[in-house]
Order: sequence, then C-alpha cells, then structure tokens
Amino acid sequence: MPLFRYVSSFVLFTIFTVVANAQADKTFPTNDEINLMLTQSERAIQQYKPLIDREATEMGKSGAMAATKDREAMRNFEVGLKAFRVKPQAFNSPAGFIFLEFLDDQSRNATLCGGGALSQVTLQMMDGNITKADSLTHLSQSCTDVSASIYTARENAKSLYLRYVEAEQQLAGQGVEAAGKCMAILKKKSVPSKP
Repeated sequence: MPLFRYVSSFVLFTIFTVVANAQADKTFPTNDEINLMLTQSERAIQQYKPLIDREATEMGKSGAMAATKDREAMRNFEVGLKAFRVKPQAFNSPAGFIFLEFLDDQSRNATLCGGGALSQVTLQMMDGNITKADSLTHLSQSCTDVSASIYTARENAKSLYLRYVEAEQQLAGQGVEAAGKCMAILKKKSVPSKP
C-alpha cells in the first residue's frame, strides 16, 4: 500500500508539472540572448573566412568556384549581422529564419570543404605529393572543426528562433481568445431584451 501512494504521488506530481509547463508564458528572445548568439555566429564565421581562401588556392578549380559562392554568402551574412546588431529584435521575425538558414548553409559548406580536401588527399598521396597531401589534410580538419562551430551557433540560433515562434503563437492565441470574448460581449449587448 505505501508503494501505491508513492507511485500515485509521483504520477500526480508529473501531471501537474507537465500542465504547469504547458501553461507557462512563452517569452521572446531578449536582446542579450540574441547578441550572444550573434557573437557566437560571427566568431565561427570569422574562423571560416581564411579557410575559404585556402580552399580557393589549394583545391583548384572546384575549390575556387565553391569559394566564390561562399564569399558572396559571407557578404550577405555581414549585411544581416550589421542589421541585427543595430536592431536585435529583428531576429524575432522571418529575418531570423533567413539567418538560421544561412548558418545551416555555411555549416554544410564547411563540411563540403573538409570532404573535398580529404578526397584530394588520396589523389595527392597516390601521386607522391606528400607535402600537398599534408596541407590538404590540415585544411580538411580545419574545415570540419569550423563546421562544428558553425553548427553549434546554428543550434543556438534555432533554439532562440523556436522560442520566438512559440511566443508568437501564444500571443496570437491570446489575441484570438480576446477577440472571441469581445464578440461574445457585443452579441449580448446587441440582442434586444424581451419585454
């Protein structure tokens, strides 16, 4: 019998905790949280910039083409970053999703840089060019490390953006609920009373 009480208490506690969390007000990301995420993202991207130059010089034509696209994306990132630095709350909008997508693309591009360099290592080794193979190995490892850093920044941005979406959804729900109450009051007032 005491075991049943403990289990029952645990189940009730769990249910009340879940209900309380579901009813908790959702909050929009703050300026401080957004600025911290922007700093983290900027640092990761700054680590990637010199690797793009190395990719262009060490990986031949395919590396140069990839680097051109990455540099263009960097310029777009820097424009967005400046805008968010001036007005961090702009992240709490569809622009935040675009920023999140940019981080996703850059993480993938850094991974591709690492994979491309690693595939060329094999070719260089087969040709007997050990120095070039060693340089490409370092490039591959650096790109892979940066990809992980950018991915971490992306996960932080994703978490903040999810909070924004949840808070926006809750706010919209509250607006619908308030509008429904107003309509009910108006209907009561507009119905003539019977004599």
